[in-house]
Amino acid sequence: MAEQKDLKRIEEEKARWEAETLKPALVNAPERAERFTTASMTPVERLYTPADLPDFDYLRDLGFPGDYPYTRGVQPTMYRGKLWTMRMFAGYGTAAETNRRFKYLLEQGQMGLSTAFDLPTLMGYDSDHPFSAGEVGKCGVAIDSLADMETLFESIPLGEVTTSMTISSPAAVLWAMYIAVCEKQGVPYDRIGGTVQNDILKEYIAQKEYIYPIEPSVRLVTDTILFGARHLPRWNTVSISGYHIREAGATALQELAFTLADGMVYVEESIKAGLEVDAFAPRLSFFFDCHNDLFEEVAKFRAARRLWARIMRERFGAKDPRSWLLRTHAQTAGCTLTAQQPRNNIIRVAIQALAAVLGGTQSLHTNAMDEALALPTEEAATIALRTQQIIAHESGVTNTVDPLAGSYYVETLTNQMEEGAWEYFRRIDELGGMIRAIEKGFPQREIADAAYAYQRAIERGEKIIVGVNRFTVDEEAPIPTLTIDREAETRQIESLDRLRRSRDKEAVARSLETLRQAAAGNDPWGKDLLMPRILDAVRAYATLGEIMDVFRDVWGEYREPSII
Repeated sequence: MAEQKDLKRIEEEKARWEAETLKPALVNAPERAERFTTASMTPVERLYTPADLPDFDYLRDLGFPGDYPYTRGVQPTMYRGKLWTMRMFAGYGTAAETNRRFKYLLEQGQMGLSTAFDLPTLMGYDSDHPFSAGEVGKCGVAIDSLADMETLFESIPLGEVTTSMTISSPAAVLWAMYIAVCEKQGVPYDRIGGTVQNDILKEYIAQKEYIYPIEPSVRLVTDTILFGARHLPRWNTVSISGYHIREAGATALQELAFTLADGMVYVEESIKAGLEVDAFAPRLSFFFDCHNDLFEEVAKFRAARRLWARIMRERFGAKDPRSWLLRTHAQTAGCTLTAQQPRNNIIRVAIQALAAVLGGTQSLHTNAMDEALALPTEEAATIALRTQQIIAHESGVTNTVDPLAGSYYVETLTNQMEEGAWEYFRRIDELGGMIRAIEKGFPQREIADAAYAYQRAIERGEKIIVGVNRFTVDEEAPIPTLTIDREAETRQIESLDRLRRSRDKEAVARSLETLRQAAAGNDPWGKDLLMPRILDAVRAYATLGEIMDVFRDVWGEYREPSII
């Protein structure tokens, strides 16, 4: 960015400025704090100059959008050509209720669907299971069978709309249900577009919605990658997710490093299963959190693209440039939303969404202001969607590509992110890879320590949370919240009972037994592939719980060891 002789002169001039201009100013007006940090507690210097980038090479480290290493974006024109996909997370109660919310959001200008499932579905239980009592339809939509999935997408043209499904342990089963609905709508496989989260490793690290031991769980993910690579060229079979890692308390750097490390596991396992890297890597996608610190978040997205491009080209030998691309969905940070003064969350979400756009996301979900209290009302969801639309059409930030490029601060942060991630990769490799690191509790301990440090900074007042530890009020005007009808659980269970009585029981039993044999087989990438068997069971209207119980019987359940 500058020649060595120029850097020396800049450093000399900086020393003069500090003595002649800065020092007298500090006497009259001291800085607000002795130490400034990012949201991740990374120190922030008073001033950044070319001297902070002594080895910076524009073509090597920055380049041009749409060109390796993609620091400036994965498309040459970015948002000048096509805006990011605007998605709003939706799902509550029954499939019929969520279908109505889907149609409302599409009418309001949403570009794709993003499906939230309730806790029983996330954990692989049917709605009438004893463990499901009181949770059916609460935090998302209840899906027990193909019949529910048919209702969920009734009158929605799935050949024209892309769908994201946020689910991991039962992801293969929910994806199979979606494929079966597309079949019934007559949508050919090569037109089915969307993403299933399907990132099981982050469950062991952060979200804890795992069911089975790690090895067979990774087999399920790999099986879906194989099926997608062979049959559904427009589907992203795994969305490698840093979001939940960050929500658990990780720093931006930890989110970045652990997410990419998880991605490397899926690449390695898919290669072991017999796929060429370029046969599946173009359909891998990512999912990142977007927190409050605008510049740190922008740097994270830029570093992620550069890291993944280098990992795929240099570590895995990918030849297809599409395999080098880190394409990402982003969601504003749920962990930053406050129950106190919830209208403040509108401003937080706007800043976070702006950071995701300046960072170059391909898809974005904005949280609603009331989500610290309940699932969003229609009004709150509409405001969150309008936030994206105002950024897109009124702010001007979409008119040029990577507008913060060349900022000494942003480029320094981007470099620090990349360097820190490589150091984490080194430590993970020394532990034997990411699966072994998870079993040893390494990422879990790192996140716990970071979360504790951040919470202590809030308690000491070093980090200000408006409305929580500063600028509080004694009384607040309440806002309306969404209430889930308790009768939804009863209706869902009654519907499930009717399905069980009306379906072909012998066909269900045959499909489940065939699936059981494949799950127990010793040829996982040959005759014992799982997705074709899961699809057969789904088409026979076997329930989610029945299919997941087959795997429970064969593989057992996971119990996390203590990390203390």
